[in-house]
Amino acid sequence: MPRSVPLRRLLVALLLSCTVLVGGTACGDGDTGTSSSATASRSGTASPTTSAEAQKYAKARFVANAGLAAGAAYQWIVKPYRAGKFKKGADGRTFAVVKASLAGAFAYNRLKAAADNAKGDPLLAKAVAPLTAGIESLKATATKFAKGEAGAGDVGAFESVIDSIKDAGKSAGAVVTDKVPSTSQLGG
Repeated sequence: MPRSVPLRRLLVALLLSCTVLVGGTACGDGDTGTSSSATASRSGTASPTTSAEAQKYAKARFVANAGLAAGAAYQWIVKPYRAGKFKKGADGRTFAVVKASLAGAFAYNRLKAAADNAKGDPLLAKAVAPLTAGIESLKATATKFAKGEAGAGDVGAFESVIDSIKDAGKSAGAVVTDKVPSTSQLGG
């Protein structure tokens, strides 16, 4: 006679599977290989006409993407970790781990977008260029959250990379402030 699996285990497995699926699809950049003018003409928005406008928009997009990444990492990774939500047996651990894995994938995606945005401004590009390896290292860290295997070093990696991005932006005249994304933005 087949044994029944507790509903809670099925729910956790389903949530983690969805998290990995959403995290994997959220990490892609939908504009790879297209120029900004081609993208602008498809979306119906005007593209910048001068290099000064392009630089202005690059900084604004950088600030927005980096701010969302910082807000997500702090709200759903750093704060719950410091509160002990990731420890085995903690109240709300499963929910905290699922949110952290979504936030990790989201923050990685937004940091990659911010690094791409920085390329539009020479000063910002120079400041952010050394940080791309750190951003890439967060991809593996985000999957650790999905598996529930993240520790202090992984949380520290997110904090370190985000602080470096904020410092690079500040040195280039693009001050980044945390902006917590909504739960629907995390899910894509």
